[in-house]
Amino acid sequence: MAIVTFYRGDPNAPKPTQPAHLGVNAIITCKGKLLLEKRRDCEIWGLVGGGVKRKETQEAALIREIREELGLYIKPHQLKKLGVYGEPGRIAAYQDGSIWRMVVVVYGLELEQEPKLTMSAESKALRFFSKEELKDIEIVITHSDIVEDLFVNL
Repeated sequence: MAIVTFYRGDPNAPKPTQPAHLGVNAIITCKGKLLLEKRRDCEIWGLVGGGVKRKETQEAALIREIREELGLYIKPHQLKKLGVYGEPGRIAAYQDGSIWRMVVVVYGLELEQEPKLTMSAESKALRFFSKEELKDIEIVITHSDIVEDLFVNL
């Protein structure tokens, strides 16, 4: 059973019960392929990232998330801010009843060679996908437009 259900622009989505949540995600690429994680909380492929803690910068949050989820240590200068996705219909509804409107800042990270990755407890799998391979998988609805805008359409 999914721990979280994501919505984007769905008029039937539940209404937020919490303040807007600031998150960060990464378009991590290597040799023309995009890194995705199969999330344990919903069993769907998504971008690496997570929430920004109270006293963190967006870059520091993403560097922390990349370290926690992939075992990679990166520097702030390696990140390139690509965009902000924050329309009101971007919702995460958790099993505990909390419902969040998400505002996500997206950064790009280009890797020269495919690294050895260490999977966290949050992931079921990590994999680099070509643009063609993305057509055959389900991507978290709140990430699918980001992937389309910032990877597929490049």
